[in-house]
Amino acid sequence: MWVKLCCLLLYFLALFVLARVFEAVAWYESGFLATQLVDPVALSFRKLRTILECRGLGHSGLPEKKDVRELVEKSGDLMEGELYSALKEEEASESVSSTNFSGEMHFYELVEDTKDGIWLVQVIANDRSPLVGKVHWQKMVKKVSRFGIRTGTFNCSSDPRYCKRRGWLKSTLIMSVPQTSTSKGKVMLKEYSGRKIEVEHIFKWITAHAASRIKTIYNSEHLKEEWNRSDQYRVKIYLFANLDQPPAFFSALSVKFTGRVEFIFVNVENWDNKSYMAEIGIYKTPSYILRTPEGIYRYGNNTGEFISLRAMDSFLRSLQPEVNDLFVLSLVLVNLMAWMDLFITQGATIKRFVVLISTLGTYNSLLIISWLPVLGFLQLPYLDSFYEYSLKLFRYSNTTTLASWVRADWMFYSSHPALFLSTYLGHGLLIDYFEKKRRRNNNTDEVNANNLEWLSSLWDWYTSYLFHPIASFQQFPFDSDWDEDPDLFLERLAFPDLWLHPLIPTDYIKNLPMWRFQCLGAHSDEEMLETFPDSESDSDSENKEVFSSDRDVSEDDELSTFHGCSAGERRSGVEACSCATHYCHREPCERKASSYSSAGDLEPDWSAWPSDMLHCTECVVCLENFAKGCLLMGLPCGHVFHQNCIVMWLAGGRHCCPVCRWASYKKKQPYTHPQPLSSEPPS
Repeated sequence: MWVKLCCLLLYFLALFVLARVFEAVAWYESGFLATQLVDPVALSFRKLRTILECRGLGHSGLPEKKDVRELVEKSGDLMEGELYSALKEEEASESVSSTNFSGEMHFYELVEDTKDGIWLVQVIANDRSPLVGKVHWQKMVKKVSRFGIRTGTFNCSSDPRYCKRRGWLKSTLIMSVPQTSTSKGKVMLKEYSGRKIEVEHIFKWITAHAASRIKTIYNSEHLKEEWNRSDQYRVKIYLFANLDQPPAFFSALSVKFTGRVEFIFVNVENWDNKSYMAEIGIYKTPSYILRTPEGIYRYGNNTGEFISLRAMDSFLRSLQPEVNDLFVLSLVLVNLMAWMDLFITQGATIKRFVVLISTLGTYNSLLIISWLPVLGFLQLPYLDSFYEYSLKLFRYSNTTTLASWVRADWMFYSSHPALFLSTYLGHGLLIDYFEKKRRRNNNTDEVNANNLEWLSSLWDWYTSYLFHPIASFQQFPFDSDWDEDPDLFLERLAFPDLWLHPLIPTDYIKNLPMWRFQCLGAHSDEEMLETFPDSESDSDSENKEVFSSDRDVSEDDELSTFHGCSAGERRSGVEACSCATHYCHREPCERKASSYSSAGDLEPDWSAWPSDMLHCTECVVCLENFAKGCLLMGLPCGHVFHQNCIVMWLAGGRHCCPVCRWASYKKKQPYTHPQPLSSEPPS
């Protein structure tokens, strides 16, 4: 997870650097930056009208360019970035969807139960034509959608009883606005009563009702009283302007941030004495002033702080976020981090997507589970101070220059989703390249695995999980018995009790005691050649340690191949020795090698053996005597074997002693060798 988090942070850093590069290129080509102010005098009438439409100011009664320019200047400073965004939004010919209500419950769920938004609904009475024609309605929908106002159509033919109860006997327009200034308050429905059915007149009606919710100040005494008053609102935003009513985007934001931020409009049109404005630091109009417990912040001085709905919405969300905003942000970050697994995982393509789906499910489940106690934690009444300190931290951090850059980059990339996705894909391909190169340097075989190989290993793991529940705790893929004997599956079906037999991990094998077989004396090389004429041919044979279950050889062939001594030990000319009595203390040896003679036998050096091991000179797995210098391994029961022989026996799934069948992974009471009887006669 930490690797994916680091990759995501690197991606965000790359986006930040790329945005600065775009700014430098734009400055080099055009000679201006996005934060540079624009003189409205130099703009055409069409561009000035576009700016007014984006800000939500009516201009139908202003035929002169001079009047339009003055209205733009009265509403706020114009930046190059805002002009570019407005022109691009006007050129975009995207059709905005409108909701068609199916009945009373659908209308109540979306309109009357929505407490933080504005709805404009066209009601079509039975056997009547709509109040606004189709062409004008589409223009209306596109115009109001810029300010977050949702639209819909309610046809009374779908629910005539509800229309009669509401009194909608003729086609009309209905507007829903929150009635109170508290969050999740009641919603009131207002009906359009104007005579002119035009887009501009309907829009003025909408903005007038939305602006009525904003507190308006008309004189300096009222401003002084409001400025020094402390109430439930910790954050207030003031608009000082020479306008009849606030812009539509300002009114729409007041509805969206109901209960979180208080919006106040200060109309300075007829003020003679502006001395108090100078006392509180307001020297020019129009000005957007944010008042917080930490101080005063002038909106519009930093990067990306445009006079538009989208820019101010992003700014206020970062200062006074809701829990839902934080949840959506965490959801986006977690899923971006999870998608990094598609590039970090190496191997088959199917493996990448299987791991990706698993990671997405795991991360999203953990995110939802972790948010549940957080929501309950925030509902506790004695945590108000903690909540206030958290918001204070947000306000301190999000009023910095770096935060303004981040907000500007967020608005830029969200308006160019193709660029965002392409940079994410490019970053992922770079991660895939470096990860593949790193694993190739480490000689990892999974890089070259194809889809069939990985699906085979996945099926192997799944069948082992199905038939051996304890095996699911092991790391997959691992070796399976299905490749050696496909009939084992049918045998498992025939004997259901075998399904629950667990697979024992083989980690305990490396902890078993190992030592080399030594003798008390040694023969010369000539005697060895005379005694063992076939030793030269035997010394040229080599052992190969194979721990894979994919070999198609029988168990007897495998056991005969794995001898007790390694190739290097046999090349040096080993000397064989045996016990004169040739027995084990518990079980007698079943067979003696014919090459051993009683005259040439040497006594083994039992002092080199662990104290809890039984004395024996023959491996019952391969039925060969121990040669000098060969590597031995003992089991907890005390029986001793060639190291290669017993490892292959245990790795094949037979986790028990070949002699006594004691479990090879269980401890046993250590065996104590009997003391030899004294040969002295009793006194």
